[in-house]
Amino acid sequence: MTTAPATRALDGVRVLDMTHVQSGPSATQLLGWLGADVVKLEAPTGDITRGQLRDLPGVDSLYFTMLNCNKRSITLNTKTARGKEILTELIRRSDVMVENFGPGAVDRMGFTWERIQEINPRIVYASIKGFGEGPYTSFKAYEVVAQAMGGSMATTGFEDGPPLATGAQIGDSGTGVHAVAGILAALYQRESTGRGQRVQVAMQHAVLNLCRVKLRDQQRLAHGALTEYPNEDFGDEVPRSGNASGGGQPGWAVKCAPGGPNDYVYVIVQPVGWQPVTELIGRPELATDPEWSTPRARLPKLGKMFQLIEEWSSTLPKWEVLERLNAHNIPCGPILSTKEIIEDASLAANEMVVEVEHPERGRFTTVGSPLKLSDSPVHMVTSPLLGEHNEEVYVGELGLGAEELRLLKTDGVI
Repeated sequence: MTTAPATRALDGVRVLDMTHVQSGPSATQLLGWLGADVVKLEAPTGDITRGQLRDLPGVDSLYFTMLNCNKRSITLNTKTARGKEILTELIRRSDVMVENFGPGAVDRMGFTWERIQEINPRIVYASIKGFGEGPYTSFKAYEVVAQAMGGSMATTGFEDGPPLATGAQIGDSGTGVHAVAGILAALYQRESTGRGQRVQVAMQHAVLNLCRVKLRDQQRLAHGALTEYPNEDFGDEVPRSGNASGGGQPGWAVKCAPGGPNDYVYVIVQPVGWQPVTELIGRPELATDPEWSTPRARLPKLGKMFQLIEEWSSTLPKWEVLERLNAHNIPCGPILSTKEIIEDASLAANEMVVEVEHPERGRFTTVGSPLKLSDSPVHMVTSPLLGEHNEEVYVGELGLGAEELRLLKTDGVI
């Protein structure tokens, strides 16, 4: 693990984190990794994910710990009059406020954007919602709902099968990354304007942004079939095309020995790679055969092309297939299972799979920061216990007395 540097990119930036579950916490954790002081404000009962999908009784779940590192936790009942006064002071002292409640929830607390601006004109107020303004605004949003309505599910899966969700959390964590981009841009603009601003990101919109190539292909359909796709028939919508790359260079996941669920290598066949591929698979004559020698000739029979490659790859372990393909600079990658990823030495060396010590759980493995800044290395800090920093924030920073803190707890305010 990296030792904590003297300064980091977002040192001095205070984030009031009023988020829960995944989309919001993924965003604020990134800000924490970049050096911001992230104060997670929770109801006295805590973020619901502390208790969801528990693998150990009475201990914060991995769902919570893996999304809330590098944060402090305070509790506050914002429905009480004193709770609203304390929230007002927290907003006054913050640079960024992030929430992902249902539409209008913060407004109903009495904290509209106009009121928040009155309290702190320099604050950047970021909201993550399921949808933008319109007929879907009040819909409840979950990860796969966002995938369904953002274009991902309709274009994921095989042509003769149902729409599928992707295992990547593009609806939740993908939206969190978009929110971080907006927050950082607003903080940068504040340097010249002196003003904060509203940042709004919808999960449906974020998924759509990640599906732009499918919208590209939707428009290309007006001019004929998508020859880079292995599908034989095309209607007026982009079809599901299995593992096809759908890009400028055809690709597919080919089976390897011994035939387990993740014994596959994904192979891209570039024009320059065709000749060495034909040698590897024992069909060198195809390199000069007019029926196979050019990309234009191969496009109508992509299925057959990858079948020929698979007849070779299925006799070898995926790591040997990978080695042989890489020796000829053929773009490829093994399908790595979650077990292989969590045990990958290179990912550990790059601090992308890291171990963290939790005071109650003990040691757990989590994902490290994908953002690598030369002057702002990440020092991973375990997720906070519920209300762990109440005294530190309320007494040490807001100046409340120890007796008042005790009464706030007795009265159910914290």
